[in-house]
Amino acid sequence: MKRENPTELNELVRTLADVLKETGLTEIEYGAGDWHVRVSKAATIAGPQMVAPASAPAAAAPSEAAAGELLANHPGVVVSPMVGIAYTLPEPGAAPFVQVGDRVASGDTLLLIEAMKVFNPIKAPRAGTVTRILATNGSPVEFGEPLMIIE
Repeated sequence: MKRENPTELNELVRTLADVLKETGLTEIEYGAGDWHVRVSKAATIAGPQMVAPASAPAAAAPSEAAAGELLANHPGVVVSPMVGIAYTLPEPGAAPFVQVGDRVASGDTLLLIEAMKVFNPIKAPRAGTVTRILATNGSPVEFGEPLMIIE
């Protein structure tokens, strides 16, 4: 696609926006050669959530957010280097790449992230024991989102 063709660019942006809507992601980037386009959507709070009465799960949300921040600051956290879909299994029906309690070496594949139809292996940044797996097979992940903890 030529960068100067506004019709093709509009179609690409609409297609990427549809991908955002279908996957629940908040940002996606696509590029080729010397150009790229990033489409993102602002996080909004829907009306029904604003007027819903307080309940036990809603009350737990701040502690979940705090727990997420603690995990993000954990020295053994492995974070997503991209936006995509996480896969903890190499293929459907196979055993997971790693399980809690597994010992991993630096460079071992922990999981895959599919982005733009490409499966990207996420490697262990260091040796250690997997103590938590935060990513769920087939779930969308954001850039910088904690995926697992290696201690």
